[in-house]
Amino acid sequence: MAVNEFVTKTGDFKVIGKRPIRHDGADKVTGRATYGSDISLQGMLYGRVLRSPHAHADIKSIDTTDAEAYPGVHAVITSEDFPNVESKLVEGGEAGSQDLSYMSANKMARGKVLYHGHPVAAVAAETRDAAEEAARLIKVEYEVLEPVLSARRGRDKSSPLLHDTLYTDTEGEKDTEPSNVAEHRIYGTGDIEKGFAEADIIVENEYDTATVHQGYIEPHNATALWREDGSLDIWCSSQGHFWMRNETAKILQHPVSKIKVTPMEIGGGFGGKTLTYLETPAALLSKKSGRPVKMWMDRTEVLQSTGPTPGSWIKVKVGATNDGKITAAQVEISIEAGGFPGGPLHPSCLTSLAPYNLENAQVDGYDVVVNKPKSAAYRAPGATMSEFAVETTMDELAEKLGMDSLEFHMLNASKEGDWRVDGPRFLRVGNIECIEAIKSSDHWKTPLQAATEPNKVRGRGMASGFWGNATLTSSARGRVNEDGSVTLVEGSCDIGGSRTSIAMQMAETLGISEQDIVPIVGDTDDAGYTAVTGGSRTTAVTGLAAYNAANEILAKMSTGLAEVWEVKSDNITSQNGRFSCNGHDLSFKEAAALLHDNDIQVTGQSTVTPKTPAGAFSCQAADIELDLETGKIEILRYTIAQDAGTAIYPPYVEGQMQGGVAQGIGWALNEEYWYDGEGHLRNSSLLDYRMPTALDLPMIDTIIVEVPNPDHPYGVRGVGEVCIVPPPAAIANAIHNAVGVRMHELPMSPPKVTAALANAGKLQT
Repeated sequence: MAVNEFVTKTGDFKVIGKRPIRHDGADKVTGRATYGSDISLQGMLYGRVLRSPHAHADIKSIDTTDAEAYPGVHAVITSEDFPNVESKLVEGGEAGSQDLSYMSANKMARGKVLYHGHPVAAVAAETRDAAEEAARLIKVEYEVLEPVLSARRGRDKSSPLLHDTLYTDTEGEKDTEPSNVAEHRIYGTGDIEKGFAEADIIVENEYDTATVHQGYIEPHNATALWREDGSLDIWCSSQGHFWMRNETAKILQHPVSKIKVTPMEIGGGFGGKTLTYLETPAALLSKKSGRPVKMWMDRTEVLQSTGPTPGSWIKVKVGATNDGKITAAQVEISIEAGGFPGGPLHPSCLTSLAPYNLENAQVDGYDVVVNKPKSAAYRAPGATMSEFAVETTMDELAEKLGMDSLEFHMLNASKEGDWRVDGPRFLRVGNIECIEAIKSSDHWKTPLQAATEPNKVRGRGMASGFWGNATLTSSARGRVNEDGSVTLVEGSCDIGGSRTSIAMQMAETLGISEQDIVPIVGDTDDAGYTAVTGGSRTTAVTGLAAYNAANEILAKMSTGLAEVWEVKSDNITSQNGRFSCNGHDLSFKEAAALLHDNDIQVTGQSTVTPKTPAGAFSCQAADIELDLETGKIEILRYTIAQDAGTAIYPPYVEGQMQGGVAQGIGWALNEEYWYDGEGHLRNSSLLDYRMPTALDLPMIDTIIVEVPNPDHPYGVRGVGEVCIVPPPAAIANAIHNAVGVRMHELPMSPPKVTAALANAGKLQT
């Protein structure tokens, strides 16, 4: 059994911290929940996309004549059917501001294809088979160009240019010559040269990480109906239907007030469903055909053509005194943005050194375009790669100093009031508490047993990680019903159980049971504007909106009761779900019924945009067994300690922690996009793209650390992302502990491990 512990309990609650039945549980387990691919509309057509067979090529011509004549075909579109949009920066989701012209060209190639799988045309027909066959009949003439397949190559000034109009932006100053480097960001504190001059020992390394997919079960989907009056309805599974609406409006140059997006249930996202893919072609096919159009991807399309997390090339240099105090740290991060600019450069930079209190530090980040799909967020986007590089370097530094890695972390740990490399000071954070939790864990205190089989060795490693957590905007609205229940309408797509975690916060505030809250995820015409379910923001920020809405409900109920009881509302007390004044005493349900009988309707609503995100830390320990003949690594034991602020619904917190570790293990050991020299993705199936199964994973022990977020009424921190950050580094450090070999490349798959062992003279044959 996994061990689930709590550290630093925060307070007594009636609802928060309990383990109720989740509101959507029955529909999910019985199959009644409606996902995007379940949509069926009268007269519906089926759409398919023709995608580029090349990674980098100019489009000389497109002939759709045969496709348009194919039986059952009602519409064919190319980039000519998309509006010409100007090059300007617009909100682009978790990647920050994006160029609108690039966003449009990613939906349908304009004059040039930039990755294997880049959409070139789309067809709508009576059946999916007819659409697919018609798409094959489209004739495209290409002039194939040399692909750029790595950040190293992209930063080489001799590499072929993906965009003739892209110029490196260095802190607001643009270069005069085109480049594959879209942006150069610089962060720093103190005097880096002085810091290295004071160091007694310096460690310097380079690291490479591969492109990795989020691995969600449900493929992308979208159904669109463009009505005669110009209004557009879209049904899709996404992490943010307001973002889907806004991005579609910008790309199609269509009024946002004319677009309604209805959120369907979602079969996983992990950041990969924060961007549009099929929404715009489905809409244009519907407009052209006059019929609703349904589209969904097969697995090959998902892997070839949607946004994975980027590969990277990272340099790390760290210096310390002989007593273990870090004097300087320098990191250079080159992110593979994909065919268009906008990789997770900023979060990769700001998280890289976050676990450490540093007087002198510098981080340089480069956003590099390469001939791969435009990158998207993946659970703490950018952090896993940069902290893999930093944490393995720190482990090597501790080793050279003769220090225990955990004690080295403790000596240099960041805490409240310390400066972050990107500028702000840390608020109250649980970094040290997480390290202490691992140190005190049964896992860390239990000696690692030697391997029992020949040619196998065992090792133990640890690593820390940080994620900043997002804020953005959320809305919630509550309506008190006659029976004392409260209908909660909020705008956060529910991926990991947010209906219940948000309902629990409203229930706690109102003093009623969470089962008396009826949570609904409203469409874009119903719910108040709410940003994406991502960035570890949903339970905290949408929960804050629900908290505020609940307090407005309590205030209005007191006002209504004052009118009925003929007393001053200021004299009414509301506590633990009861209203009292001058001998009157009613439960919440009784008060709701009384107000309804007196024709007093009560609602509460709130829209919030917190200004200060509360970051989260995690410290993790891994035991591994390494086969010296095959290079195969088995995870024997794994423990994660993570600061949740306050665990609203502990099973969800534990599940997020374990799920993040599971994905981090896959990222560490096996997962990677494999491209040939021409830029063709050769493992675009789940048979060849190797993700871990239950047979590859141990039971993952969880320690929930609760250091309350000072900017939230219930102390909540996001929990869904920092959990994926430390696993590759923890496992790499365990490999070194086992066999004395340092791994500088992800994934640490058997071929790469055997190569490293052979290079060190430790491969057994």
